Amino acid sequence: MNVTGTLINLYHVCKREMWLHANNIRMEHTSDVVTEGKLVHETSYPNRAARYEEIRIGGSVIDFYDPHEKVIHEIKKSESKEEAYIWQVKYYLYLFEQEGIEGVVGLLEYPLLRETVRVELEENDRESLRNMEDEIRKIIGYEICPPVLSKGKCGKCSYYEFCYSGEEE
Repeated sequence: MNVTGTLINLYHVCKREMWLHANNIRMEHTSDVVTEGKLVHETSYPNRAARYEEIRIGGSVIDFYDPHEKVIHEIKKSESKEEAYIWQVKYYLYLFEQEGIEGVVGLLEYPLLRETVRVELEENDRESLRNMEDEIRKIIGYEICPPVLSKGKCGKCSYYEFCYSGEEE
């Protein structure tokens, strides 16, 4: 299976969700948080689709890429800037580099916070990403999914009911 930017993101958030996602057990359609994120993505920059291209690379889909400026735009609804998002964009940069496209930078955009974070691929990141790819392939190849995290971290997760449905309150 191809490692994707989404799996890199989930690797930093929850290995269980990563395993479930990779093994085609999807719950995003049940999540208001995911729906809100899609709405923010679709409405924050309405003219983007006409100016930038959607790129499929290495199993990942990058929604907005400006080929003239060599900039990846990644939009996040979150009200917190998470390391997982930075690694996701670094992975996209790594994929472009693997295809021989040099000098690409990423912009993580948080429209609700009105902030933008520039992301670049640094020398040590390449080895870290290769190690993440290996670890992700190993984890998603397990026959049994990883254990749940502590319940407090999972309240808004689209897999919450799936993970905790058998527990008593």
